Amino acid sequence: MNSQPTSSDFVLQPVDNSRLANLCGQFDEHLRQIEQRLNVKINIRGNALRIIGDVAAVKSASQILKTLYSETSKESLTPDIVHLHIQDANASEDTYANGETNQSSDIKNAAKEIIIKTKIATVKGRGENQRKYLDSISTHDITFGIGPAGTGKTFLAVACAVIALENSNVHRLVLTRPAVEAGEHLGFLPGDMAQKIDPYLRPLYDALYELIGFDNVAKLISQNIIEIAPLAFMRGRTLNDAFIILDEAQNTTTEQMKMFLTRIGMGSTVVITGDVTQIDLSRGTQSGLNHAVEVLKNEEKIGFTFFKSIDAVRHPLIQRIIAAYDYNENGNNQETDQPGIEKG
Repeated sequence: MNSQPTSSDFVLQPVDNSRLANLCGQFDEHLRQIEQRLNVKINIRGNALRIIGDVAAVKSASQILKTLYSETSKESLTPDIVHLHIQDANASEDTYANGETNQSSDIKNAAKEIIIKTKIATVKGRGENQRKYLDSISTHDITFGIGPAGTGKTFLAVACAVIALENSNVHRLVLTRPAVEAGEHLGFLPGDMAQKIDPYLRPLYDALYELIGFDNVAKLISQNIIEIAPLAFMRGRTLNDAFIILDEAQNTTTEQMKMFLTRIGMGSTVVITGDVTQIDLSRGTQSGLNHAVEVLKNEEKIGFTFFKSIDAVRHPLIQRIIAAYDYNENGNNQETDQPGIEKG
């Protein structure tokens, strides 16, 4: 049962009409975005605000608005920025719409804040699981990041790799993915083998371009400081003093995963990412990611972070899409965070 509506009144300081306009957005789109996501009503008159809704939602909306107003002193707000601040507060539209509190908000600050500043971008964890993930990468030689699309698994891993390279903690980056066909066939793609494989590695290129720029990526690749290659090219190698990322690991076989894990040399850091709900292996083939989690789950020196739909930081609908597919495939809307569960 929904609790009785409550209200909160506060004043934003200092008074600055341009900052207030920045906060509200064009035609108050930022305020409407917060209202819709948290199921609250926001009334604003000058720099005085009143928020009406359930207790937990009102508290969260108040904090988000105060934080966003502080941000207006240094940047122009966009709906994307507002969305990320809502995510950072662990605010779920479904949770607040049902008048419930989000249990994870009680431990929101449990993981330490890690801010990654590359030459052209600043990255930090959004929400508890992203912060735990960054902390795990910084404190473990091997980290698994497992969860649905849009939760930042690959981008955060690449950001950690870039800063490790810039700080000379490693001498090179090795980014790899299994070139598994998702309903299409490599043979029908134009070009030689390298050109056929390139589309499978494109998300890794995109993350690098955003973090260090196109020209720097091209330069580092030409110097063999950054290597982006399909997983099959890792066989027979030993990778020392490197930051290694295996992306889309759900599409490895058990043999490929074992091969990859035994490539790791001295002074290297490894991040393995994947989504066990999107396995493209042929039917009956066990995912190497699922198998590795089951085999290695008790190894204390290996870190595991399991993301859920609420951790998605893309379009707000991503959360609903993931939850809808999970409900359709599993008959309920509760996601598992237990390791070694075969899904897909």
